[in-house]
Amino acid sequence: MASEVHMPGPVCLIENVKGQLTINQEALGILSTIKQPVVVVAIVGLYRTGKSYLMNKLAGKKTGFSLGSTVQSHTKGIWMWCVPHPQKSDHTLVLLDTEGLGDVEKGDNQNDCWIFALAILLSSTFVYNSMGAINQQALDQLHYVTELTDRIRTRSSPDQDEVEDSDEFVSFFPDFVWTLRDFSLELKVNGELISADEYLENSLKLIHDTGKKETEQKLNLPRLCIQKFFPKKKCFVFERPAHGKKLGQLESLQDQDLDSDFVEQVAEFCSYVFSCSKVKTISRGISVNGPRLKSLVITYVNTISTGGLPCVENAVLALSQIENAAAVQKAIALYEQQMSQKLQLPTENLQELLDLHRASEKEAIEIFMENSFKDIDQVFQMELRTKLETKREEFLKKNEQASSDLCSALLQGIFSPLEKDVKQGIYSKPGGYCLYIQKIEELKKKYSEEPRKGVQAEEALKQFLQSKEDVTNAILHTDQVLTQKEKEMQAQRVKAQDAQAAAKLVEERRQQSEQLMKEKERQMKQLMEKVQKEQAQMREEQQRATEHKLQEQAELLRKIFQQEMKRAEEERIMLQQRKAKRKWYKLKF
Repeated sequence: MASEVHMPGPVCLIENVKGQLTINQEALGILSTIKQPVVVVAIVGLYRTGKSYLMNKLAGKKTGFSLGSTVQSHTKGIWMWCVPHPQKSDHTLVLLDTEGLGDVEKGDNQNDCWIFALAILLSSTFVYNSMGAINQQALDQLHYVTELTDRIRTRSSPDQDEVEDSDEFVSFFPDFVWTLRDFSLELKVNGELISADEYLENSLKLIHDTGKKETEQKLNLPRLCIQKFFPKKKCFVFERPAHGKKLGQLESLQDQDLDSDFVEQVAEFCSYVFSCSKVKTISRGISVNGPRLKSLVITYVNTISTGGLPCVENAVLALSQIENAAAVQKAIALYEQQMSQKLQLPTENLQELLDLHRASEKEAIEIFMENSFKDIDQVFQMELRTKLETKREEFLKKNEQASSDLCSALLQGIFSPLEKDVKQGIYSKPGGYCLYIQKIEELKKKYSEEPRKGVQAEEALKQFLQSKEDVTNAILHTDQVLTQKEKEMQAQRVKAQDAQAAAKLVEERRQQSEQLMKEKERQMKQLMEKVQKEQAQMREEQQRATEHKLQEQAELLRKIFQQEMKRAEEERIMLQQRKAKRKWYKLKF
């Protein structure tokens, strides 16, 4: 909700120093803080006509704008006083008091023309303050109106004719209020009372039948300009507030010290301004607040200072540039706020972030549309969309980074026991690679079961495992080397076992052989014993048989011997007989 601005007194908004208009930065700073729509009431008129007194009354104060009590003009440039609107709590009343027109000390009226033009350009209610009745002299003194088409341009295009300008001026010109001070005439026409407004209308009627066309044009030009430029007009007449020296003491006088009619007329004037003055608007009825009024002041004064003509279209365009740029920033700020408040990083998936982006983007565009205007060719809307795309990419990167950081921390926590085991050499053994891979699969499953890891879950795991490839390869290599050694050792163990088995078999066979031999020996012994026993038995039997046989043989031999002895004896006898025979025979022959 916009806050009210409380200024203890007026400050100079546009300084006029030696004919050079400059902007007071303090005043601009005050305007920057006013977020409420502003009702801008500017008053102009000849110097020493009591303009500042009316403005102080509108501010609800007796003092503030300098009244002055001499023939010298007090107000220089344009002074500003921002006060809470008396009847509209959500509006701010901006009062602009201008330096007096026609000050002889200035030498020329160039500054007067620019002050008059700026009052027209900046206000929503334009008060022209003059002394006495509305006559030709008063209208001639209002020649500044006739010069507006030479001082103000409605469009940036150079091809503008006066008629076009006059018609277009109506769209942005303020309401016109003519205040007649020290008015002493009776408001009557043809003996009938008329209102001050009717008096104004009658005074603005065109003059005809003067006999000189040029004279008629000159006399009617201010009337014609006021009629064309200001479709809504109001007139107030004021009695002389006091008499004599009291006029120089208006700031200190109480209402009872003033003319009662004057007091009533001032109250009526203030009431009208408070109730009927509109909010300052620009193209397409867009309300002006403090920052927008500030932009208009800067644009118009800078243009005048550089020798150019204030251009309403350019001022609106410049304001639109500022407003639309601010609308873009406001929309971006809302988008960032919505995303920051509702976005919990990392998101479970990409779609979650995109859905929130679309919702926040929609609100941001709505805010932009509410706060932007005159976005020609949708330049700022395209800028907003481009920035929203950039912001989306930033949030996507933040989301990815948050997911990556979370996953990295999670992976470190889950895999730290494994890394500890690796450092301790748990897997530096034959078959360690298979155990290592099996453990990794278990930890990967544990990691996958963790919720809200975000969009980088798989990528983080992939990169983490890739970072461990050297360790994995080292474990695999160690496993292969140790496995090969293990195989060699196993082969040696097998050979040794085979040799040991062979030796054992040989030993077993030897032992078996020994056992067999022993068994055989035992058997042989038993057999021998049996044989011996049998032999002994046999021998005994043989002996008995032999003895029997021997006895038989001996008997037989004895008998044979006896027979041989008998036969030998017989042969001997025969031999002897032969020998004896041969001997005989020899002897015989």
